[in-house]
Amino acid sequence: MSTFTILLGGELIRTPRLERQIEGSRVIAADAGIGHARMLGLIPELWVGDFDSVPANLPDGLASVPRKTFPAEKDKTDGELAIAEALERGATSLVLAGAFGGKRADHAFLHLALGLRLAEAGTTVLLTSGAQEGVPILLGKARFDYADGTLFSVLGFSDLAGLTVSGAKWPLDNVGVAFGSSLTISNEVKGRLEIALERGRALLLAHPYPLPES
Repeated sequence: MSTFTILLGGELIRTPRLERQIEGSRVIAADAGIGHARMLGLIPELWVGDFDSVPANLPDGLASVPRKTFPAEKDKTDGELAIAEALERGATSLVLAGAFGGKRADHAFLHLALGLRLAEAGTTVLLTSGAQEGVPILLGKARFDYADGTLFSVLGFSDLAGLTVSGAKWPLDNVGVAFGSSLTISNEVKGRLEIALERGRALLLAHPYPLPES
Protein backbone atom coordinates (compact mmCIF):
# COMPACT_ATOMS: atom_id res chain seq x y z
CA MET A 1 0.00 0.00 0.00
CA SER A 2 1.33 3.43 -0.98
CA THR A 3 0.12 6.12 1.42
CA PHE A 4 0.18 9.82 0.60
CA THR A 5 -0.60 12.63 3.02
CA ILE A 6 -2.28 15.57 1.29
CA LEU A 7 -1.83 18.82 3.23
CA LEU A 8 -4.98 20.89 2.74
CA GLY A 9 -5.79 24.40 3.93
CA GLY A 10 -8.26 23.61 6.73
CA GLU A 11 -7.66 23.39 10.46
CA LEU A 12 -5.02 20.94 11.70
CA ILE A 13 -3.48 20.20 15.09
CA ARG A 14 -0.57 17.87 15.78
CA THR A 15 -1.56 14.86 17.88
CA PRO A 16 0.14 11.50 18.55
CA ARG A 17 -2.65 9.78 16.60
CA LEU A 18 -2.08 12.00 13.56
CA GLU A 19 1.66 11.41 13.75
CA ARG A 20 1.09 7.64 13.63
CA GLN A 21 -1.30 7.98 10.71
CA ILE A 22 1.12 9.94 8.52
CA GLU A 23 4.33 8.20 9.57
CA GLY A 24 6.27 6.96 6.54
CA SER A 25 3.85 8.46 4.02
CA ARG A 26 4.76 10.55 1.01
CA VAL A 27 3.55 14.14 1.21
CA ILE A 28 2.02 16.60 -1.26
CA ALA A 29 0.92 20.10 -0.20
CA ALA A 30 -2.00 21.99 -1.70
CA ASP A 31 -1.31 25.75 -1.71
CA ALA A 32 -1.78 27.08 1.87
CA GLY A 33 -1.48 23.53 3.19
CA ILE A 34 2.30 23.99 3.03
CA GLY A 35 1.95 25.78 6.38
CA HIS A 36 0.99 22.48 8.03
CA ALA A 37 4.25 20.96 6.80
CA ARG A 38 6.14 23.38 9.04
CA MET A 39 3.97 22.44 12.03
CA LEU A 40 4.40 18.70 11.38
CA GLY A 41 8.10 18.84 10.53
CA LEU A 42 7.55 17.50 7.00
CA ILE A 43 9.09 18.35 3.63
CA PRO A 44 6.58 17.61 0.82
CA GLU A 45 7.83 16.13 -2.43
CA LEU A 46 5.50 18.46 -4.37
CA TRP A 47 3.59 21.70 -3.80
CA VAL A 48 0.49 22.17 -5.98
CA GLY A 49 -1.78 25.15 -6.58
CA ASP A 50 -2.25 28.64 -7.93
CA PHE A 51 -0.26 29.97 -4.93
CA ASP A 52 -2.72 32.72 -4.07
CA SER A 53 -2.56 31.93 -0.35
CA VAL A 54 1.08 31.14 0.40
CA PRO A 55 1.95 31.53 4.11
CA ALA A 56 4.45 34.26 4.94
CA ASN A 57 7.99 33.61 6.16
CA LEU A 58 8.32 30.02 5.04
CA PRO A 59 11.67 28.45 5.96
CA ASP A 60 14.01 27.83 3.04
CA GLY A 61 13.40 24.08 3.08
CA LEU A 62 9.69 24.58 2.38
CA ALA A 63 9.98 27.58 0.07
CA SER A 64 12.18 25.47 -2.23
CA VAL A 65 9.77 22.51 -2.50
CA PRO A 66 9.17 21.69 -6.21
CA ARG A 67 5.99 23.43 -7.42
CA LYS A 68 3.36 22.58 -9.98
CA THR A 69 1.56 25.82 -10.77
CA PHE A 70 -2.01 26.15 -12.05
CA PRO A 71 -3.95 29.28 -13.08
CA ALA A 72 -6.24 30.91 -10.53
CA GLU A 73 -9.20 30.39 -12.88
CA LYS A 74 -9.46 26.60 -13.08
CA ASP A 75 -12.12 23.90 -12.82
CA LYS A 76 -10.61 22.02 -9.85
CA THR A 77 -9.58 23.12 -6.37
CA ASP A 78 -5.93 23.00 -5.32
CA GLY A 79 -6.81 20.10 -3.03
CA GLU A 80 -8.35 18.03 -5.80
CA LEU A 81 -5.33 18.73 -8.00
CA ALA A 82 -2.98 17.56 -5.23
CA ILE A 83 -5.01 14.37 -4.81
CA ALA A 84 -4.85 13.75 -8.55
CA GLU A 85 -1.05 14.11 -8.41
CA ALA A 86 -0.88 11.55 -5.59
CA LEU A 87 -3.01 9.07 -7.52
CA GLU A 88 -0.81 9.51 -10.60
CA ARG A 89 2.20 8.68 -8.39
CA GLY A 90 0.64 5.40 -7.28
CA ALA A 91 -1.30 6.32 -4.12
CA THR A 92 -3.60 3.59 -2.87
CA SER A 93 -4.24 5.25 0.50
CA LEU A 94 -4.78 8.94 1.25
CA VAL A 95 -4.66 10.94 4.47
CA LEU A 96 -6.38 14.26 3.78
CA ALA A 97 -4.90 16.42 6.55
CA GLY A 98 -6.60 19.77 7.09
CA ALA A 99 -9.78 18.59 5.38
CA PHE A 100 -12.17 20.42 7.76
CA GLY A 101 -12.71 23.98 8.90
CA GLY A 102 -10.82 26.91 7.48
CA LYS A 103 -12.34 29.89 5.73
CA ARG A 104 -14.23 27.95 3.06
CA ALA A 105 -17.15 25.74 4.08
CA ASP A 106 -17.59 24.76 0.43
CA HIS A 107 -14.08 23.29 0.38
CA ALA A 108 -14.74 21.30 3.55
CA PHE A 109 -17.93 19.86 2.04
CA LEU A 110 -16.06 19.02 -1.16
CA HIS A 111 -13.42 17.10 0.80
CA LEU A 112 -16.12 14.98 2.47
CA ALA A 113 -17.84 14.22 -0.83
CA LEU A 114 -14.57 13.66 -2.69
CA GLY A 115 -13.29 11.35 0.04
CA LEU A 116 -16.43 9.26 -0.28
CA ARG A 117 -16.13 9.08 -4.07
CA LEU A 118 -12.47 8.06 -3.88
CA ALA A 119 -13.25 5.34 -1.34
CA GLU A 120 -16.00 3.94 -3.54
CA ALA A 121 -13.45 3.77 -6.37
CA GLY A 122 -11.09 1.68 -4.23
CA THR A 123 -8.77 4.18 -2.52
CA THR A 124 -8.48 4.06 1.27
CA VAL A 125 -9.27 7.54 2.60
CA LEU A 126 -8.94 9.22 5.99
CA LEU A 127 -9.94 12.85 6.44
CA THR A 128 -8.52 14.51 9.54
CA SER A 129 -7.99 17.73 11.46
CA GLY A 130 -5.95 15.90 14.10
CA ALA A 131 -8.87 16.33 16.52
CA GLN A 132 -11.64 14.85 14.37
CA GLU A 133 -11.58 12.44 11.46
CA GLY A 134 -13.85 11.25 8.69
CA VAL A 135 -13.93 7.72 7.28
CA PRO A 136 -16.14 6.79 4.29
CA ILE A 137 -18.57 3.98 5.09
CA LEU A 138 -18.69 1.45 2.26
CA LEU A 139 -21.38 -1.19 1.77
CA GLY A 140 -20.86 -4.16 4.06
CA LYS A 141 -19.42 -4.16 7.59
CA ALA A 142 -16.51 -2.20 9.04
CA ARG A 143 -14.82 -2.06 12.47
CA PHE A 144 -13.22 0.99 14.05
CA ASP A 145 -10.60 1.38 16.80
CA TYR A 146 -12.06 4.33 18.71
CA ALA A 147 -11.94 4.36 22.51
CA ASP A 148 -15.01 4.25 24.73
CA GLY A 149 -16.68 7.64 24.97
CA THR A 150 -15.54 8.84 21.56
CA LEU A 151 -18.22 11.05 20.04
CA PHE A 152 -19.22 10.12 16.50
CA SER A 153 -21.88 10.74 13.88
CA VAL A 154 -22.88 8.95 10.70
CA LEU A 155 -23.38 11.54 7.96
CA GLY A 156 -25.73 10.36 5.24
CA PHE A 157 -25.16 11.61 1.71
CA SER A 158 -28.34 9.84 0.57
CA ASP A 159 -31.16 7.80 2.05
CA LEU A 160 -29.62 4.87 3.96
CA ALA A 161 -30.98 1.32 4.16
CA GLY A 162 -29.93 -1.55 6.39
CA LEU A 163 -27.81 0.59 8.72
CA THR A 164 -26.59 -1.28 11.80
CA VAL A 165 -24.45 0.38 14.48
CA SER A 166 -23.13 -1.74 17.36
CA GLY A 167 -20.61 -0.97 20.10
CA ALA A 168 -22.34 2.36 20.68
CA LYS A 169 -24.33 4.04 23.42
CA TRP A 170 -27.30 4.20 21.06
CA PRO A 171 -27.12 1.14 18.78
CA LEU A 172 -29.14 0.77 15.60
CA ASP A 173 -30.33 -2.49 14.08
CA ASN A 174 -30.97 -2.66 10.34
CA VAL A 175 -32.73 0.70 10.11
CA GLY A 176 -33.52 3.03 7.26
CA VAL A 177 -32.45 6.65 7.61
CA ALA A 178 -33.90 9.41 5.44
CA PHE A 179 -31.49 11.82 3.79
CA GLY A 180 -31.17 14.87 6.06
CA SER A 181 -32.30 13.02 9.22
CA SER A 182 -30.50 13.79 12.50
CA LEU A 183 -31.04 10.24 13.83
CA THR A 184 -27.37 9.33 13.40
CA ILE A 185 -25.86 12.52 14.86
CA SER A 186 -24.00 12.59 18.22
CA ASN A 187 -23.56 8.99 19.31
CA GLU A 188 -20.79 7.60 21.57
CA VAL A 189 -18.56 4.56 21.29
CA LYS A 190 -19.24 1.89 23.91
CA GLY A 191 -17.17 -1.19 23.22
CA ARG A 192 -15.93 -2.11 19.74
CA LEU A 193 -17.64 0.11 17.18
CA GLU A 194 -18.99 -1.72 14.13
CA ILE A 195 -21.06 -0.24 11.33
CA ALA A 196 -22.83 -2.14 8.56
CA LEU A 197 -24.65 -0.61 5.61
CA GLU A 198 -26.71 -2.33 2.91
CA ARG A 199 -27.51 0.61 0.66
CA GLY A 200 -26.69 4.31 0.46
CA ARG A 201 -23.72 6.64 0.85
CA ALA A 202 -22.40 7.69 4.25
CA LEU A 203 -19.36 8.85 6.15
CA LEU A 204 -18.34 8.36 9.78
CA LEU A 205 -17.24 11.56 11.51
CA ALA A 206 -15.50 10.84 14.83
CA HIS A 207 -13.83 12.96 17.49
CA PRO A 208 -11.00 10.82 18.92
CA TYR A 209 -9.05 13.83 20.20
CA PRO A 210 -11.61 16.29 21.66
CA LEU A 211 -10.41 19.82 22.09
CA PRO A 212 -10.91 21.59 25.44
CA GLU A 213 -14.00 23.76 25.73
CA SER A 214 -13.33 27.40 24.89
